[in-house]
Amino acid sequence: MEDVRDHVARYYGERLAGSEDLKTNACCAAGAPPAHLRPRLERIHEAVQARFYGCGFPIPEALEGCTVVDFGCGTGRDVYLAAQLVGPGGFVHGIDMTEAQLRIARQTLAWHMDRFGYARPNVAFHQGYIEDLSEVPIEDGSVDVVISNCVFNLSPRKDLVLAECYRLLKEGGEVYFSDVFADRRLPEAVRDDPDLYGECLGGAMYFHDFLDLAREVGFHDPRRVLSAPIEIQDPAVAAKVGAARFRSVTLRLFKLGDLEPRCEDYGQVAVYRGGLEEAPGRFRLDDHHLFEVGRPERVCGNTASMLSHTRLARYFEVRGDRSTHFGLFDCGPARTRDETAPAGDPPACC
Repeated sequence: MEDVRDHVARYYGERLAGSEDLKTNACCAAGAPPAHLRPRLERIHEAVQARFYGCGFPIPEALEGCTVVDFGCGTGRDVYLAAQLVGPGGFVHGIDMTEAQLRIARQTLAWHMDRFGYARPNVAFHQGYIEDLSEVPIEDGSVDVVISNCVFNLSPRKDLVLAECYRLLKEGGEVYFSDVFADRRLPEAVRDDPDLYGECLGGAMYFHDFLDLAREVGFHDPRRVLSAPIEIQDPAVAAKVGAARFRSVTLRLFKLGDLEPRCEDYGQVAVYRGGLEEAPGRFRLDDHHLFEVGRPERVCGNTASMLSHTRLARYFEVRGDRSTHFGLFDCGPARTRDETAPAGDPPACC
């Protein structure tokens, strides 16, 4: 693990001067930002944005007043995005092992607070390893949301990373992250190649192995939100990975003690009340749950729990309980499914 950490730190702290030095878009396959983030991105310092390496926009809804932790924050782009969303009443911790990255994040802290109009900082940066955050001053069970952007794949111990997420989160808290996943288990030659590891490919897990790992840690019903293919522009890199294909996937994992292994039917119904700036007319829970304001939707017991026992509860009315069981829930696409949602993969909650 120490060898991997040292290599990753050198790769991102010394070898890469900016995102243009990457040989694939795996660590910058973000696409267009959501509309509500665009004006907030414009308030982030150019030095922070120039050395951003991410594969999505893992900034969930309903963050006002929350405590957020960014695992592998780099120069702090997502920390400073989240800082604007949690507001002066919330707080964001950024954690990274690379001092060169954190130096830029800290140097621009005062600049960002002035730009946001905050009288005192609502962010803090910590140097540490996401596999063991026992020395970082964040209390167990005190965090509402953990975010991460194309970082889990860089860790040689994803099980420890997920365990740290689980330890820090409150009951009802959430891990909302984007990362690179493979369509198969990668051969040792790919996993051990230092350049492929630095490019976020060598450490990518087989997607279904990761889902099993998340369940073992305690995140019993992982939900996929978005998915996009990774493009490998460098012929030498393409030759090394062979037939393996990679995708950038955004997932949400809830820490809820009542989640079941399967989607079960209790006759429950959920209605999105509205009220979120980032979801004025429709709220996307995952890639096959899209709720229109005021429109009742049948939901499984797990989805009902996600909408009623988390920070999302204030925006939803959930009708019914688990007193009567009707068997397995048919978790096919909801009637309000977005036409742009990824197709071809099995539903996230099955």
